[in-house]
Formats: sequence, C-alpha cells, structure tokens
Amino acid sequence: MAVNDDIVAEIEEEDDNGELHEELPKSDQEIEDAYANNVFRVIYQTNNFLLPQLRDLINGREVLNLRPEYQRRLRWSAKKKSLLIESLLLNIPVPPIYFFENDLARYEVMDGQQRLNAIHEFLENDFVLTGMVKMAFLNGRRYSRLPPKVRRGLDRASVSAIVLLQETRSDEKDPYLVRRYVFERLNTGGEKLNAQELRNSIYKGDFNDLVVELARNPSFCRIFNIPVYSAVDDNEYYENETRQKNTLYRTMGDCQLVLRSFALMDDDRISGSMRSILDRYMRDNKDISQLEIEAKRNSFSAVIEACEAIFGEETFRLPPDKSGRRRVSAALYDSITVSLMRRIDNLPKFVEKGFEIKASVDALLDRDLDLMTGQANTSDATKKRLAAVGSILDSIC
Repeated sequence: MAVNDDIVAEIEEEDDNGELHEELPKSDQEIEDAYANNVFRVIYQTNNFLLPQLRDLINGREVLNLRPEYQRRLRWSAKKKSLLIESLLLNIPVPPIYFFENDLARYEVMDGQQRLNAIHEFLENDFVLTGMVKMAFLNGRRYSRLPPKVRRGLDRASVSAIVLLQETRSDEKDPYLVRRYVFERLNTGGEKLNAQELRNSIYKGDFNDLVVELARNPSFCRIFNIPVYSAVDDNEYYENETRQKNTLYRTMGDCQLVLRSFALMDDDRISGSMRSILDRYMRDNKDISQLEIEAKRNSFSAVIEACEAIFGEETFRLPPDKSGRRRVSAALYDSITVSLMRRIDNLPKFVEKGFEIKASVDALLDRDLDLMTGQANTSDATKKRLAAVGSILDSIC
C-alpha cells in the first residue's frame, strides 16, 4: 500500500548527520605508517562441505546457527531454489558461503543463508523441483524420489565455505563492528542487506527476538497496515506469505520502528545519525536480563495499544496533503510512542483524556509541520519533537 511505501522511504533515511570523521593521513609516509599499524585483519580459512554434511550441521543446531527469520525475511521461490540444485547437479560453481566463528567451533551464517536454506529444504524433501532447464526431466521430483544415481551425484556435490575465525582483529574493541563491516562488504554485489537486516544478523539475542515479537503486535500491525500475524507454524522457519508481500514487513521496517521506540527513550543517547543511535542501542542491549525484556514487552505493548485507542485510524498520520491523503510519519510515531513510554505510569489517564491529546497533537502539527514530519533529520530535531509532545502530555495530566 502507499502508506507503507511512504513510511519505508522515511525510516530508511539513516544518514550520517552529526557523525564525526577522523582526519586522514596526507603524506606518503603517513599513509605507509597507517597501513603498517592498522590492526584490522580478517583471518579466515576455507572448507568444502558435501551437501549432506551441511544438512547435518543445520539439523544439529549446535555447530551452525541458521535462522532465516533474523537475517533476511525474503525467501527464495521454489524455482530459484530448484535452479541452485540444478547448478550443483551440473557441477556449476556456486558462490561460497561465509561463516563467522562466534564461539570456538560454533558458526553463524554471514552470507549464503538463502543457498543453505534451499539445500537443507531440498534434502529434507520440503519442496519439489520446478523450472529446471538443463535437467527439466527432474521437474516434479523431491529428493527422496530422485533416481539412486542422481541422488548419489547430488550427495557428492560440495559448497565452498569461507570461515572468518575468532582471531579476526580490529582496532575497535567491539567485535560486532568487525562483523558489520564484513557484512556490508559481502553485500555490495548482490541484494544488499538494509540497516535493520544487518542489525538482526549481527546483534542476535533476547532483545533482538523481542523486537521481532513486538512487531507482530495486532495494534501495531493494524496501525501500519501490515497483515496481522497468525502463527500457523511456530518454528524458527515460520514465514507468512501474505505478510511477505507487505513492504514494511519484507524490509524489516516494522522492526526498525519498534527499535526506535526504545532507542530514543534517553535524551543523552540521542546523538549522531539515526543509524548510529539504533546500532548503539542494539549493541548495548543485546544480552539484557529477562526482567528487562518483560518490562520492555509490557511497556511497548501497552503504549501501542493506547495509541490506537487515542488516535484510531489517524494514528501517526499527518494532516491531509493536497490529494487528501494522510501520510504516516515515522517522526510522529517516535514522538508519541517515546513520550508515552517515558510516562508509562500515567498511561490510563492519557487514554481517558485521549480526545484532548489528539486535539493538541493536531494543533501542534498545524503549527510546526516541518518539525513533526522529520524534515529536520538531526538529533536536536528529534529531541525537540519529543519535548513538544511531552509538553502536551504533561499539560493534560
């Protein structure tokens, strides 16, 4: 829908406003010294895995961590997966997959998740070959129904894997920055991961799980016109085809919105670009306690449901444009949700006086639309928006 397209364009503007950049060396000698002293080194080894070995690693879950929901939500079609299987049968080289050694002898998939998932699903008989060209005679067959000779040929096929070892070093103390840098370089040629997909790949943990969970909140989905989540399959490979067609869901823009509500809670942490603010928050909250997880779950759920109760169909929408359309604003979303979460104890009173709050927010939009639409995309502007909505809430309660 158009609403989704508008807001995705806005939330993906994670520019570098406010970021500081170090002075670069100028002379040849300075450059040579910087090169010699650079401690960033990627240390890796190359392995070849037979397809059954990859299947066993994925099934075992103890050595290889493959979680499609968290790296990229877009899944390959059956035809694309079939063409990969055909390439392997024809002994056509396929791009290597990349692993990152998280703990000793435990690996996370950095690049190649879709290929691994396709191989795993086919060897588990989860899809039928379709759209194959050179081996069209195999279309309609599952792995278990391949002739023995063909199956043995596929079992002998291998995929190259490049493993980034723990010894990989950086001048930064934070190991996640190394992983992010490598992620970005790996994705310069193919379908590039966006900022939120990178966060969900790099900062895995209980807080990341919570962000994905909260993006399924029914009120949140209704407000942003995302098909409501329906768990027909609760395993980690769950995919909903209807939700896949939604732009916000497909790009993980829904998760970025949830993250923003938490990341902007503290004015002292609002500095630099929006991207840097969100990255820092994900990094710093990766391994928070279950008590904190529960508190965040309860506060966000209560606030998003209160927003729907107060603003109804106009939740986070700007005044009508020339065509009469009321566009959704991520900046307005930030201002309202964060301001309410900062005053969570007064939430029942805010809902009770929802009519007054809505009228005051509408008046604020009429007075200072540029500020509230996010056109001033700086950390100072973000603080001003939060202060403006906060003042409304304080004056009412």
